[in-house]
Amino acid sequence: MYPTQDVIGMLKNIDHGDGITEIRLDRPPVNALNPALVTALDEAIGKATDDGARALVISGSEGLFSAGLDVPELLTLDEQGMREFWESLFGLLERIARSPVPIVTALTGHSPAGGTVIALFADYRVQAEGDFRLGLNEVQVGLVVPPAIHRALVRLIGPYPAERHLVAGEMIPAAEALELGMVDELAPPADVVERSVVWCRELLKLPRHSMSATRQLCRAELGALFDDRDALDIDAFVAGWFDEQTQATLKKLVERLKG
Repeated sequence: MYPTQDVIGMLKNIDHGDGITEIRLDRPPVNALNPALVTALDEAIGKATDDGARALVISGSEGLFSAGLDVPELLTLDEQGMREFWESLFGLLERIARSPVPIVTALTGHSPAGGTVIALFADYRVQAEGDFRLGLNEVQVGLVVPPAIHRALVRLIGPYPAERHLVAGEMIPAAEALELGMVDELAPPADVVERSVVWCRELLKLPRHSMSATRQLCRAELGALFDDRDALDIDAFVAGWFDEQTQATLKKLVERLKG
C-alpha cells in the first residue's frame, strides 16, 4: 500500500500496487452523498482509469460505507437543483456500470439507500460482517426507486425478492444480504478493503483480453440501462421529491436525525 493522497477533501486515493486504486469516501461524519461528493467520485473514477488503474475499490470508513443521500442539504435545493443532482448521480452510476476496469465496492459497514445504489452497479461487493444493514428504503421516506435502479437490483437478486424488498423498504442485515445475492462475500470490518483488493488481484491474473471482453459482454445490459435518458424518469423522481407528503416525511426524518 502506498501513501494516501487527498482528493478535494472528500475522497482519498490509495495505491495498492498491481494497478489497483482504492477511492475512499472521506466526507465526515457519514459520507452522505451531496452534489459535491457525487461529482468528485465520478471525476475520481474517470481520472483513475485515465491514469492507468486496472481495477478500482470504492470504500468508506470502518463501520459505515455511506449513509446515503444528504437529505438535509438536498432539501435546500429547488426543482432545477434537484434535477441537476439526480442527473449527476445517474452519471456516476453510468460511469460505474460502463467502467472499462473492474470496480469493487468495499462496504465497510452500514450502507443504506444511496450507498447500496452505488454497490448495485459495481462488479463485486464485499460487505462488513456483523450488525450492519444495507438496502433501499425509499418507500419508507415517501420516494419511488427509479426504473434503472430497480432493474439493477433485479439483475442481482431476481424479480420477486426485489419486489418484496423494495415494497417494504426495510434494511437488510449483512448475512441476509449475502443469502439474497445483494453482496458477494462477508469479511471482518477491518479486512473488507483487503478482501476487495485480493479479489481484484486474482481477477487481474486472468488473460487481459479474454477477461475484459467477457466482462464487457456480461455487463452490457447494466450499461444499457442508461441508453434512453427519458427512461431514467428523472422528472418523475423530482416531482415525487417535491410532493407535499414526501417533503413532510423527509423533514421529519431530518428532525429525527438531529435528535
